[in-house]
Amino acid sequence: MTQSILAPASKFKLALIQLKGSADKQANLAKARTQVLEAAKNGANVVVLPECFNSPYGTNFFPEYAEKLSSSPSVEMLSSVAKEAGIYLFGGSIPERDEKYDDKLYNTLTVYDPTGKMIATHRKVHLFDIDVPGKIRFIESETLSAGDSLTYVDTKYGKIGVGICYDIRFPELAMVAARKGCVAMLYPGAFNMTTGPMHWELLQRARAVDNQMYVAACSPARDMTASYHAWGHSTVVDPKGFVVATCDEKETIVYADIDPEEVQTIRSSIPLYDQRRFDIYDDVAETVVVDENGNGIKKQ
Repeated sequence: MTQSILAPASKFKLALIQLKGSADKQANLAKARTQVLEAAKNGANVVVLPECFNSPYGTNFFPEYAEKLSSSPSVEMLSSVAKEAGIYLFGGSIPERDEKYDDKLYNTLTVYDPTGKMIATHRKVHLFDIDVPGKIRFIESETLSAGDSLTYVDTKYGKIGVGICYDIRFPELAMVAARKGCVAMLYPGAFNMTTGPMHWELLQRARAVDNQMYVAACSPARDMTASYHAWGHSTVVDPKGFVVATCDEKETIVYADIDPEEVQTIRSSIPLYDQRRFDIYDDVAETVVVDENGNGIKKQ
């Protein structure tokens, strides 16, 4: 049973690009392009950008920077650089404007294959609505709409699940992804100076240990002159729960080798996938049906 859970997968080099954004969208796109090419030059096969990499992070900025995917300068750049670099590009996220309803916005990840084709989109499922008295109040739902599906991306290196930032706090996404055959979960995210020190690394290690899979989270670099102060510390965690690559708050690129054999080894040594008691509790993965585009929705 353990061997059949993981979809066919092979080794690859992952890069997380920790960028410092600005109010200048064109400058943000140009910087992201340069760094994607740098990562590819250094051998990365799969590259990840941070959440809202093309704009300042904040509910007040989303309407101004939002783009329809059909006519998006950000999508055009991401597609072009994925093709030029010959890599799979998980394009962080951008504020997306609905094609039909101009007042409907999403926080959306787009994914590209080495030919530049967009092969997946993920709209942030869990919106970041928190109010920590005396520290931070941030209510995404005042501006954004939530996505309505899970997302799994088929690559030549294996199947990869995705979430955006606050999605990582909900273990069901990674649990379903693991049982649907994913070798890794990738989360572009922008934790802040309150939630970052508390939970950023902890959540990644928890998702990795629970599901015996790789987990990586890519943050913006910290800018103390901005209105939102990102924690940074982009990180990769292996299936045993060890941090195998990380950084501080500054701009950088984090690299890690992803080896499916590490997934199989820990699952054989500690065979959770053979020991679950579905006679006592339900298999959450069986409640989700995945279509041909990798979109997972609740089984009716």
